[in-house]
Amino acid sequence: MQLTITDAKERLTDLVRRAEAGEDIVLTRHGHAVARLVAIRPRTSVKDRAAQIAAIRARAAEKVLPGPSASRSQDFLYDKGGQPE
Repeated sequence: MQLTITDAKERLTDLVRRAEAGEDIVLTRHGHAVARLVAIRPRTSVKDRAAQIAAIRARAAEKVLPGPSASRSQDFLYDKGGQPE
């Protein structure tokens, strides 16, 4: 649906309901599209977000490659006294 901003002012409540229902509403000014009215996705609950974070962490843990410890990876650059060689 396309309508002018002036017409939209008069019908805002109805237009918001239509957008929530999934209808595509485009507002025009002087015959050119300038804005689109769309529904916002519902917020996710804290429980859902925690589950999403846990899933991301699990996938990341699967990608970790074995290797030397980062704290020991450059020990070969120093002598026993801790001085650069």
